[in-house]
Amino acid sequence: MISTPDGVEVVATGADAAALALPPLLVLDALTEFLDAEGLGSGAISWQRIGEGHSNLTYLLRRGERSLVLRRGPRPPLPKSTHDMVRESRIQLLVKAAGIPVPDIVAVCADDSVLGVPFYVMDHLDGVVITDDEPAGLDTPEQRRATAFAAVDALVTLHGVDVGSGGLERVGRPDGYLERQVSLFSSLWDASTRRSVPEIASVASWLAANTPKSQRASVVHGDYRIGNLMFEHGAPPRVLAILDWEMATVGDPLADLGYFLATYAEAGAATTPLELTPVTRRLGSPSRAELAARYGAATGLDLSDLRWYQALALWKAAVFCEAIYTRWLNGERPGDRFAPTLADGVPALVRESARLIEG
Repeated sequence: MISTPDGVEVVATGADAAALALPPLLVLDALTEFLDAEGLGSGAISWQRIGEGHSNLTYLLRRGERSLVLRRGPRPPLPKSTHDMVRESRIQLLVKAAGIPVPDIVAVCADDSVLGVPFYVMDHLDGVVITDDEPAGLDTPEQRRATAFAAVDALVTLHGVDVGSGGLERVGRPDGYLERQVSLFSSLWDASTRRSVPEIASVASWLAANTPKSQRASVVHGDYRIGNLMFEHGAPPRVLAILDWEMATVGDPLADLGYFLATYAEAGAATTPLELTPVTRRLGSPSRAELAARYGAATGLDLSDLRWYQALALWKAAVFCEAIYTRWLNGERPGDRFAPTLADGVPALVRESARLIEG
């Protein structure tokens, strides 16, 4: 058994798992049987948790000469309609068929009896994800600027995918997307919180009263930021894959742009819990206004309501971060070092959303 601050993480057998108060995250005998049935590698499994892991969990697996990545949800119980690995994998397969760079999915498991939750397995990609550090070759002012612009260009390409065919037309309902977002997350707040946070209701009311009209429908990633992009090694920056599609749907493309800009760390701007790639504060990185201008020039979309989309992004983030915080308070995320920071982090997100509203 492998223990961590949040309980036993990996066990050898199902019998070991059954003896625990909290279910483990990997059960090696069941996982070995599944991988064998799928023809994915051979021999013993070595594993390593990778990524930030605040929501879903990602593991690098090695079996002989095969390197794989497994993605699964957190321990049950899970909030309704969240952490849907089967849906997430299906969307990635659809956008890959449309030419969007994503990892190759090689197996999907909808059977809860294997690991306790559904999961999927991808081929491992040899690239780099930029968060606290910059890879060699992308650490100059010129390459920092080019990296941020490459992220915008990849978003433009994603939003250019035809959502009227190829299966993507069944992924989401673009009509009324923005209105549903405000209504849904308002209800999620009520179901998720155990406290009163000033301005959460007033921001929701403003968003509902000032909802812009969507200009077109596109694939919406839902968590589009530099930390969810994998780049090739070396310069110039090239996006190897877009990662983490849990929140993807079909809706208003400016929702992605608003989230990207709201979470982009800009020199001199206030920090929030969503600042997961702080290196973009360094010399050479473009401003949010420059990134928005590049996107607008490439798409032809009117960005006059962009402030609304950025406020929506921060407000929504406050809601789903509150759900993480409440699960931690309930003892469902023991050992989570990120969740306690949300005691102050969620109000900070709401304040920043309100500040945007005030202009």
